[in-house]
Amino acid sequence: MSVPLSIMIETPAQVKSRSGNRITAERWRATLQELGHRVEVTTGFDGSPADLLIAIHAWRSAEAVARFERAFPGRPIVVCLSGTDIYAFQHSHSEVTLGSMTSATALVGLHDLVGRAISERFRSKLHIIYQSAPAAGRQASAEGVFDVCVIGHLRAEKDPFRTALAARLLPKTSNIRVTHVGRAMDDGWATEAQAEMARNPRYRWLGEVSGEDVRALLATTRLMVLSSVMEGGANVLGEAIVAGVPVIASEIDGSLGLLGEDYPGTYPSGDTQALASMLARFENDPAFLGQLTALCAARAPLFSPEREAAAWAALIESLCVRPG
Repeated sequence: MSVPLSIMIETPAQVKSRSGNRITAERWRATLQELGHRVEVTTGFDGSPADLLIAIHAWRSAEAVARFERAFPGRPIVVCLSGTDIYAFQHSHSEVTLGSMTSATALVGLHDLVGRAISERFRSKLHIIYQSAPAAGRQASAEGVFDVCVIGHLRAEKDPFRTALAARLLPKTSNIRVTHVGRAMDDGWATEAQAEMARNPRYRWLGEVSGEDVRALLATTRLMVLSSVMEGGANVLGEAIVAGVPVIASEIDGSLGLLGEDYPGTYPSGDTQALASMLARFENDPAFLGQLTALCAARAPLFSPEREAAAWAALIESLCVRPG
């Protein structure tokens, strides 16, 4: 084990938030503590000393990165690249986002295809660390329905109603029922979800739920759809795979970088008809459902907590950090 360090994890998400950034920060805190380090999670770096800064989100945590670099020159900074960093902010807010990436001693990406989306000058800094998911068991699915789940907050990047719209196109004989969990990011999203439920008997939105409830949903569902238009490497995808749930995903690098570039359970992002056809195939073709279930199961070891801890231990060791 490396020498125990004082590590600060900076996240833009507040303490009680159930956003992916906060959940990731808390999981990494536990992982690094198990490795023997002293870890604090902060929102807004206040100048407190630390041997190492881990900043989640290059753009949103840019001020913390700059402050830490000024306060402790020469101490390592690890910047974790979010999906919006990679696929939006490095272009729309390039000065700030690329500034954080330049200041970083190391960059962490969460899926295998991050490297092809960032400048070549940053690739030597890049380390891929899959987010882990706890082991989960399966339970019997409900009789008479084919349950499909969507797990994600209601915001534009998630294309949250694509599965509901696709379900509308299914024949009357279909038994597919879509259950969606996730917080509406504003009242407009909530209103749209309520309206969709009113006109679409196949769709129900339960709002934000606990991690325990997410795992309970995955334990009984037949299939998960990840319809995002951009992702940095969604933790929920690993959770589904570890739970033995096959996945339909939009054809974006953030998902293919976890599922594999040749994964057959994908559809062109935003294509409602293609997703409807894929849903129908899952429901009516047991061989295809079995194929994708087996492919997902083969990738489950990638999301083990032990693998994630080992990756962090190796990264910290590579930084040659010495306690300050």
